[in-house]
Amino acid sequence: MKTPWYKEPWAWLVFFLPFSAVVAGITTLIIANTDPDDLVVGDYYKKGKAINFQVSKVKLAQKLGMKFGLKLVDNALVITPTGIEKRFPLLKVNFYHPTQEERDFELSLTPDGSGDFRHNFSSPVSGKWRITLSPFDDSWKIQQQIALPQADFIEIIPDPAQAQ
Repeated sequence: MKTPWYKEPWAWLVFFLPFSAVVAGITTLIIANTDPDDLVVGDYYKKGKAINFQVSKVKLAQKLGMKFGLKLVDNALVITPTGIEKRFPLLKVNFYHPTQEERDFELSLTPDGSGDFRHNFSSPVSGKWRITLSPFDDSWKIQQQIALPQADFIEIIPDPAQAQ
């Protein structure tokens, strides 16, 4: 005596496996289209051509003896010049998050009476960051990866190997 096909468990197993693959594929496609990954750098070719120019800026900072100390405690950022040339009218500080482009921001800081650059953040800044320090005229540049918050001063020194 034969049973109908829909009462056989093997028939449902044969249908279920391809059906689950189709559902998983459609789900993956929907997730990929609704929440795409951010590109941290959009034009890689131009970025690659500009690396030599950026390395020359870092080498100039190294030649000038530029060094800074940076700390962030209780949402208060303090940057202290410790190198040879210690006076700047304006210091541009860029914070780049390694994976989330919308968290990137830039500060333009002027020195206080003691020559330090200070900024108070309204919300906490924490995690891993690539920080870039440069003067107003962009003649030199220093880049370094740091982890924030930091109670002790971090030494920020020019390193051509980190130039990008």
